[in-house]
Amino acid sequence: MFNKIMKRGGRKPSKADAMDSGLYGLGPTGNLNSGVVSTSNVVVNHASRTAPATSVVNSAPQPGGAVIDPAAQPSSHIDPLPQFRDVAVSDRQLLFLRKLHICCFQFDFTDTMKSTREKEIKRQTLLELIDFIQSGSGKITENNQEEMIKMISVNIFRCLPPSPYENTGAEMVEMEEEPFADPLWPHLHLVYELLLRYVVSSDTDTKIAKRYIDHSFVLKLLDLFNTDDPREREYLKTILHRIYGKFMVHRPFIRKAINNIFYRFIYETERHSGIGELLEILGSIINGFALPMKEEHKLFLFRALIPLHKPKALALYHQQLSYCIIQFVEKDYKLADMVIRGLLKYWPIINCTKELLFLGEIEEVLEATQSAEFQRCMVPLFRQIGRCLNSSHSQVAERTLFLWKNDHIVSLIAQNRNVILPIIFEPLEKNIRSHWNQAVHGLTINVRKMFLEMDFELFEECQKQHEETETRARELEEQRQLTWKRLAEAAEQWEGGEDRITV
Repeated sequence: MFNKIMKRGGRKPSKADAMDSGLYGLGPTGNLNSGVVSTSNVVVNHASRTAPATSVVNSAPQPGGAVIDPAAQPSSHIDPLPQFRDVAVSDRQLLFLRKLHICCFQFDFTDTMKSTREKEIKRQTLLELIDFIQSGSGKITENNQEEMIKMISVNIFRCLPPSPYENTGAEMVEMEEEPFADPLWPHLHLVYELLLRYVVSSDTDTKIAKRYIDHSFVLKLLDLFNTDDPREREYLKTILHRIYGKFMVHRPFIRKAINNIFYRFIYETERHSGIGELLEILGSIINGFALPMKEEHKLFLFRALIPLHKPKALALYHQQLSYCIIQFVEKDYKLADMVIRGLLKYWPIINCTKELLFLGEIEEVLEATQSAEFQRCMVPLFRQIGRCLNSSHSQVAERTLFLWKNDHIVSLIAQNRNVILPIIFEPLEKNIRSHWNQAVHGLTINVRKMFLEMDFELFEECQKQHEETETRARELEEQRQLTWKRLAEAAEQWEGGEDRITV
């Protein structure tokens, strides 16, 4: 029995095997370890961008009979395959599979002079695959769909290069002089385009596609948002948005996975290149939330979106974040009170650039705020606005005074002037007396005049209380100075005395 097993294991390859190995346009069996690349276990490092790339390739034989290491370089020529229009309709699915196999090979794109012929063949092949899917020439078989997702995984799922600020202690900057350009992009964008066309195609059956575009695939896509190449992030944003729209079964998982990225960014790293793009996707998602809003969505607002105001790199994604916040308030005006209190919680103390962003966002939130919600938060809000009025940074003070140019905000203030004017009267008077900037001084006079015309009696009462407060403050200051003077005199007498104690 043992001898029979040994004889079977050592049998000569058949002609059918040789023909299978020639299907991929790679020549005889000895060339390039011919076969199908299996990428079902391609691993992307989720923990660190700086870890070495790891690629685990499933060694199970596929319909070609052998396995190709995706990192392997061709040891001989890759022959171009015929175009789809040059073969019979019945042979196009097999040709599609053969083209996928060619696209599984990886090349060194940092060296433009290396493997130029093979790179061009791969580029042309990718273009043909894109055109085939886009034109709807034929519905792709399930086996080909699986192989296509494997090919896409081999090409796009990789360990990202370190960012310029990685492991240097440097902070993320708002704008770089030149954005990072990945040398892989000339062929990467074709792979992304192929994936996008597959996802949006009307021929793509979600019941079949969800077997291959699964949770693992989505997680790896989300990891790639940390790339420094804005072109790649733009493609990822479009693709993930389309996946969210087409695969309803993945929607809760995608929202939860984005949550986790935000949590790690806020509380651990404060470094991520794709926060803005993820927020753009969420802005569209929030716009489609049904009413009444689910508790899950409200928790997402309070636990993830509002704390995103904390990181120092807020300016990089504030526009998208502000849009998401406003979408929530416009969907459910009752959330305005909690949103404003959340912004006050993370209000910057010494960062004037962030303070300007907060003031702009507060104005947008107040525009969507109803009177009842405004009354719940107006006291802490206008205490903060009063502090901003007296800011020595002229832009902060000026931006705060611009709130009185918004008709809806002025209407809310007028309805609640009995509470608001006593809070900000003193900051207004202080600006008029001592602020160094003439523009701020002029705007403050206009706001003061507005309150005077709004309610003369209330203004007079606040002015009287302010004068009384100042009088008391002067008396207390005089008393304090007098007390210190007496202490100084007592100390002089004690120092001249005979019973002095030396410590």
